[in-house]
Amino acid sequence: MAAARRVGLCAARLGPLLRAAGAGPVSGAGRPGWGRAPGLDELSRPLASPQAPARAVRRSVLGVISRPGLLWRPSRCGSSSAGATAAKTEDDSFLQWFLLLIPVTAFGLGTWQVQRRKWKLQLIAELESRVMAEPIPLPADPMELQNLEYRPVKVRGHFDHSKELYMMPRTMVDPAREAREAGRLSSAAESGAYVVTPFRCTDLGVTILVNRGFVPRKKVNPDSRRKGQVEGEVDLVGMVRLSETRKPFVPENNPERNQWHYRDLEAMARLTGAEPIFIDADFKSTVPGGPIGGQTRVTLRNEHVQYILTWYGLCVATSYLWFKKFLSRTPGV
Repeated sequence: MAAARRVGLCAARLGPLLRAAGAGPVSGAGRPGWGRAPGLDELSRPLASPQAPARAVRRSVLGVISRPGLLWRPSRCGSSSAGATAAKTEDDSFLQWFLLLIPVTAFGLGTWQVQRRKWKLQLIAELESRVMAEPIPLPADPMELQNLEYRPVKVRGHFDHSKELYMMPRTMVDPAREAREAGRLSSAAESGAYVVTPFRCTDLGVTILVNRGFVPRKKVNPDSRRKGQVEGEVDLVGMVRLSETRKPFVPENNPERNQWHYRDLEAMARLTGAEPIFIDADFKSTVPGGPIGGQTRVTLRNEHVQYILTWYGLCVATSYLWFKKFLSRTPGV
């Protein structure tokens, strides 16, 4: 009996420790319970370590089961998610301001075309006024001609048909035909050449080059147009033209074959012994059987309105798309 009492007393003292360590006694029916004293077999089990209560408290506070050999570490999911969100926000901000360059650039180009159109209209008005001006005597100093292109001048003298030059291939300037054929891929214009003839000016005592006008290809040979070879002293009115630089895809001039594709006044003057002065004879200089004068194109392309509409239209379209994507979207999307 004394032994039984001592066992019961020990069990009463060890009960709280066993409960803290999670080693609750088993009831007679095999279920956990605390309605009976522990048996001898339970008392023979090793007691929980002194750290058991601390582990039990930690387990209950954190809500996780602590296992030996495992070290608890705080989760990094929160910090990783925040970093990814910050990186995405930074990328969206860069893309937003980068794409804004498209409408801004288009607006700038449209405004630039507005200024170009003003300049082109002023240039066209100046050219028209120069073409319609009264002819003046040809200046004796070739340097004065640099600012007189398309200005009508008048000269008196005679032609030297033995040194004709041919600018080819060319088509005749015909504004009515060109208006009818505008927009067509092909033209029905006949190909030929411009006849450039040295002209000895009586008053100035110099020889200049005169573009007498257009002849069809079958009339390039001067023997086929004897009636049109003007003899004697004549008065001429023509427009001053300056030397040209070769444009891309334009063939080189071939002086040996007397084929000129662009106006190289220095080379033409050396070949004919004339001064590097060039005028286009007007239409009134035309004679039966001879070249057709008035072969000066004085029109300038003015397509800036199309460019203005294109750039401003692109600015409006891209501005709308930018606004829909970055300013009117649902927050958080």
